[in-house]
Amino acid sequence: MTAVTATLPSAADTALAILDDPLEQGRYTRWVSGAGGERLGESALQLGGMHCAACAGLIEQALRGVDGVSAARVSAAAERATVTWDPQRTRPSALIAAVRAAGYDAVPDAAAPARALRRMAHRQALWRLFVASFCAMQVMMMATPSYVAGPGELAPDMRQLLNWGSWLLSLPVLLFSAGPFFSGAWRALRLRRIGMDVPVALGIAITFAASTAATFDPHGPFGQEVYFDSLTMFVAFLLGARYLELRARQGAAAALEASLACLPETAWRVAADGSAEAVSVQRVRPGDLLRVAVGQAYAADGVVEQGCTRADESLLSGESAPVAKQVGDEVVAGSLNLGAPVLVRVRRVGGDTRLEAIVSMMRSAASQRPAAARLADRWAGPFLWAVLLLAAGAAAVWSTIDPPRAVWVAVSVLIVTCPCALSLAVPAALVAAARGLSRRGVLLQRLDALEVLAGVQQIFFDKTGTLTEDRLQCTAVQRTPPGAALWPQDADALAAAAGLAAWSAHPLSRALVLAAGTTAAPGSWSAVEEVAGQGVRARDARGREWRLGAPGWAGAGAVEREGSTVTLACDGVTLAAFVFEEALRPGVAEAVRALRDDGVRVTLLSGDTPARASSLAARAGIADVLAGATPEAKLEAVSAAQAAGRRVAMVGDGINDAPVLARADVSLAMGQGALVSRSQADAVVTSNLLGDIVRARRSAQKALRIVRQNIAWAVAYNAISIPLALVGWLPPWAAGLGMACSSLVVVLNALRAAR
Repeated sequence: MTAVTATLPSAADTALAILDDPLEQGRYTRWVSGAGGERLGESALQLGGMHCAACAGLIEQALRGVDGVSAARVSAAAERATVTWDPQRTRPSALIAAVRAAGYDAVPDAAAPARALRRMAHRQALWRLFVASFCAMQVMMMATPSYVAGPGELAPDMRQLLNWGSWLLSLPVLLFSAGPFFSGAWRALRLRRIGMDVPVALGIAITFAASTAATFDPHGPFGQEVYFDSLTMFVAFLLGARYLELRARQGAAAALEASLACLPETAWRVAADGSAEAVSVQRVRPGDLLRVAVGQAYAADGVVEQGCTRADESLLSGESAPVAKQVGDEVVAGSLNLGAPVLVRVRRVGGDTRLEAIVSMMRSAASQRPAAARLADRWAGPFLWAVLLLAAGAAAVWSTIDPPRAVWVAVSVLIVTCPCALSLAVPAALVAAARGLSRRGVLLQRLDALEVLAGVQQIFFDKTGTLTEDRLQCTAVQRTPPGAALWPQDADALAAAAGLAAWSAHPLSRALVLAAGTTAAPGSWSAVEEVAGQGVRARDARGREWRLGAPGWAGAGAVEREGSTVTLACDGVTLAAFVFEEALRPGVAEAVRALRDDGVRVTLLSGDTPARASSLAARAGIADVLAGATPEAKLEAVSAAQAAGRRVAMVGDGINDAPVLARADVSLAMGQGALVSRSQADAVVTSNLLGDIVRARRSAQKALRIVRQNIAWAVAYNAISIPLALVGWLPPWAAGLGMACSSLVVVLNALRAAR
């Protein structure tokens, strides 16, 4: 029995082994191509046990030490890691094991385990804060007589009794509440690095040791002054600041998780005989036919094959208005079926869906540390060494001036100079801004893009798919004399044409039906025939032949107009002409005007003819137009603007404009295509609204103002507090309060960037 039991894997080993199941990996891993074309996994992990920015470096070091890991990015602000690994050399279980061996915790970034990890972290943080705050109040109550009593009013034995009580109440704070600081410092020292927990842990340990010595030996080298009240207050204040920071980080994680929660757990798959069976979403494959009930979310991207309904796609566009869906229309995973039951043919599943593409971009942005944050992290290490040397020097100087105060001055220096605020100044604000933009339909793939976007001086817009929608609209109706005699109003001619157009699936026919609105319905036609490349012809009840299509084919007397023209003729006589132009996206003219008002130069790049490009630019309010442009010409235009010293942004569809998107200082992609080919874009505007680009630029400017405010505050705080601590005017309790409040101010100020 013993031998058999010894060979059984532990529960922890079994849980890790399950993560290596390819089906499970699909929940938190996407597959990418490496530099040499090899297949690499990119896994997202939710982390636990992090307390400061230095923890990110320790976890990155542990992950990069795993054989087969080619890249690891850890964000302390988001408590998330993105790891790129070779499936031929390692497994996800090895990644999590490495993180746990480093003293932290990790689970796949999927909803259930991540929620459980956050709940546990929140509960532990709340308990530590409660114990520290409760004990601090009791210790302060016992310390009050020493502060208010006059000389000789407090008997020595009573003072000693109060000190013993304070010492006893400080033990839970030291052993439980301050645990994260000591464990973080030990992890850093074990890896031969110095983190922000090191000076905090030293300050707590020295304060407790010196106060303990003064309690049990009042006539010793540390004198009779104790600082248990300073110790417990410092731990309580710092835990309070970290608790609020934890709530802010978990709010961002919950927002990301809410996007994933849109996917159902099961789907109803329809078999060839018409029967339906419930299957796991992980088992759905392209080509499957799914039955989607009213109120149910779509499990995958697909096309409506039967039925008409409406879908709530607010997770993609930020707009709550339902979108009509008919046979042939695309539906996206995670959107909600609101109208009627439909059958959907699956096209994309898992990591290929638009929802997963959005979530992947949000994860990628949240896992990054922008350049300014990396610079702050690089300075944090030398700064901490300087703090330790400064504290040691202050203790040495004060030991010759006033030996009993030497320890307290050193403790104050260690506590007050912790660079938590400096390291949080940049990532907290940028992550908050990225989260706010994602709610407006602008998804960042690179946090550094915020800094560039804020200073953009010229924006280049592609025309098709960027300023225009992927459809045409009827902009003019012109009746010939025979048509005017038949139809008194243009609307009458439009309704007649739409009745014939309803028999065709051609884009221009669908645009005609859309323009006619509720009056459009298939007419009473016979012998309906659609001639490829020409149009539709049919006979009415009187036997007359009607044609709707190309001017030369429909009949004589066609009306020539700029743009795409469709004519309606009866027995060879043209009765009306319908002119179609590209439909501008909503709010284009307003967005262009707002950019110009902000001092941004707007340029239209188009491969279309000069006449068509100029006509559309005039409608959009753009004066600077480059028409008939090849991809090379677009690239030259962007390069010329950069050579002139301007910071350039490019807005394109993400497919045809990949070279110019890559060349611009910052690039934004529009629409569905951008989500598929987003590798060249710094951000994706899923709402397809140019007004969101204006808001994104202003949000970026606001985020940078907040970053500058945070850095200025952190620098000013240290510049004022360090001299006060060195001259002995800042007691340890005030140093702890100042340090905790400094971090709290930075975090709360950074949260404004999400608005």
